[in-house]
Amino acid sequence: MLPAQVHAVLVDLDGTLLDTAPDLAAAANAMLDDLRLPRVPEATVRDFIGKGVANLVRRSLEASGGSAPAEALFEQAQALFSRHYERLNGRLARVYPGVREGLAAMRAQGLGLGCVTNKAARFTEPLLAAAGLAEFFGAVVSGDTTAKRKPDPGPFLHACRLLGVPAAQTVVIGDSANDAQGTRAAGCAVLLVPYGYREGRELQAIECDGVVASLLHAAEMIRSRS
Repeated sequence: MLPAQVHAVLVDLDGTLLDTAPDLAAAANAMLDDLRLPRVPEATVRDFIGKGVANLVRRSLEASGGSAPAEALFEQAQALFSRHYERLNGRLARVYPGVREGLAAMRAQGLGLGCVTNKAARFTEPLLAAAGLAEFFGAVVSGDTTAKRKPDPGPFLHACRLLGVPAAQTVVIGDSANDAQGTRAAGCAVLLVPYGYREGRELQAIECDGVVASLLHAAEMIRSRS
């Protein structure tokens, strides 16, 4: 059930606003090339997205080498990945259908809009700008904005404070269990999109308040309650 009154919408970035897997996979494989390790398929990297760069790098190393990496290798790999991703960020990423229309419709309804992501701020802000989406958001909370990342409720609560809206009157739109768990703990409602990245989990296995085909669908659902 959505709140009787909705005053704000918080949206995940990777897998909800943008298909960023091509950029992330390209950066991961450039990192592996530098380390003279076998590449991993983009489809495999897609299942590593959602818990931040460190998790993606570690799992990419494991997928390439077949075992957990030594700490020194892991630290070297993180530095290499960040360098490559800074260069590639936004080059291949694509806005999902219905995102621009949905954000515009929500803004027209007078809703506060925020983006909450586990991506570091130095990658988040250039990516939103490159995609032409930065203008929609009154609040952006990245993976290093607060002390903890999703699925901790802290990032969602911080975004609500920035927008000046109670969590109970906020809807979160995401694609994964990270979004759903953090949202529940924060006291917001959560809608999931059927596309995106779920670390291999089935959509039906994630508890939420509804599934929306797109952000435009979500905007229409919220408007119907007003």
